[in-house]
Amino acid sequence: MSSAQIEIQLIAAIVAIACAIPGVFLVLRKMALISDAISHSILPGIVVGFFLTEDLNSPWLILLAAVTGVITVILVEAIQKTGLVKEDTAIGLVFPALFSIGVILIAKNANDVHLDVDAVLLGDLAFAPFDRLSVSGTDIGPKSLWVMGGILSITIGLLIAFFKELKVSTFDSGLSAALGFSPVVLHYGLMSVSSVTVVGAFDAVGAVLVVALMIAPAATAYLLTSDLKKMLVLSVVFGVSSAVAGYWLAHVLDASISGSMTTVLGVVFLFVYLLAPRKGLIAVMYRQRQQRTEVSLLTFLLHLNNHTEKSERHINHLNEHINWQKVRSQTVVDLAQKNNMITITNSIVTLTPKGKEFTELALEYIVTNKDDKIEHMKDDFFLFRG
Repeated sequence: MSSAQIEIQLIAAIVAIACAIPGVFLVLRKMALISDAISHSILPGIVVGFFLTEDLNSPWLILLAAVTGVITVILVEAIQKTGLVKEDTAIGLVFPALFSIGVILIAKNANDVHLDVDAVLLGDLAFAPFDRLSVSGTDIGPKSLWVMGGILSITIGLLIAFFKELKVSTFDSGLSAALGFSPVVLHYGLMSVSSVTVVGAFDAVGAVLVVALMIAPAATAYLLTSDLKKMLVLSVVFGVSSAVAGYWLAHVLDASISGSMTTVLGVVFLFVYLLAPRKGLIAVMYRQRQQRTEVSLLTFLLHLNNHTEKSERHINHLNEHINWQKVRSQTVVDLAQKNNMITITNSIVTLTPKGKEFTELALEYIVTNKDDKIEHMKDDFFLFRG
């Protein structure tokens, strides 16, 4: 493995970590789309910064781009607060307008310099190792590595310093204000960090991969845990592993590195989306099937409780009376028997004492509609839980 390959993977890993941290809070705050808006709307800030400094390496580009990102958030929220449009519509109005301004400025005033739309939008990790940073004539490594390493260090420092405040304001802004933590300051602080991170990663990976690294690992981690610290760790793990795996996929296929990394992120998310133990699609469908069966069981037991005549409790009559298919009826009867809620003698179904107790508790829940009346019933009476 060459030094360039090592540097590409290291840059990708640093970018993944730097994007994953603010990405977690954006996902939890239901602001995932804002990352896409910021990644495009900061273009005018980059262009204006270049016009002022005439230096693509100037830190003013990052600073002005971050300011533009915050302005984007302010404009989106201002439009949303009018109540005339929703947040996604406001985002769709603001970022194309700002991005278009940046494109026009480039087309009119920067045709003779290496500052074009393709470079801003696409980026390419394959060329990142060739953009070196020198100090006193000494090569100290890729510029992207140092830039993103510095941004990551600041991000981690801010996370450690304000973790409690960010956690409280993310889940309960009212409580945050009551405790003296300004939700507005924390919100715009997070937006500023997100903007700086996006700008810093622009030159190396491009806007598309930045958005993918910021949202996909966080969304994947969200499906696996409800603990904020674990979500941060999982998000970093998913981001770094997908970035490295994506690089080697691109190496094998001789394809775009950024495209391969984004593809791996999508595949990982799809895998977790399907197979996550609690929030995965298969688990949810299985749980819903169990719940439908339990509701059917309750209907069945209530029917038995309301009819004392043998004719009404005959197994064949039940199929006809409740109007279930034979397979569903057999499933419900089997579940009731396994839970010792009924007995069947000469095709006549009778409630057991346990079945009567459950039915009475169920009726109490139906009347009171209090969750505390039903939760312990699920654990005490059913053999399977969803």
